[in-house]
Amino acid sequence: MTSPDNWRKSSYSGSGDGNACVEVANRRTRIAVRDSKAPARATLSLPTGAFTTFVEALKNGPTPGLRRPQS
Repeated sequence: MTSPDNWRKSSYSGSGDGNACVEVANRRTRIAVRDSKAPARATLSLPTGAFTTFVEALKNGPTPGLRRPQS
């Protein structure tokens, strides 16, 4: 996928340098997502409907039984 031109950071990025977030860019039929700390690395591209479902799931909080990776 070619890199979209209009990357936007979330307004929820917080104070400071604001680099601990993801960036999104709109394509014609897809939404591209990348890590703001490593923009030259891999980009995830989702159909618009799937991205909307993904964001709604994040808003609803953790899924019961889903464990976070240990750091």
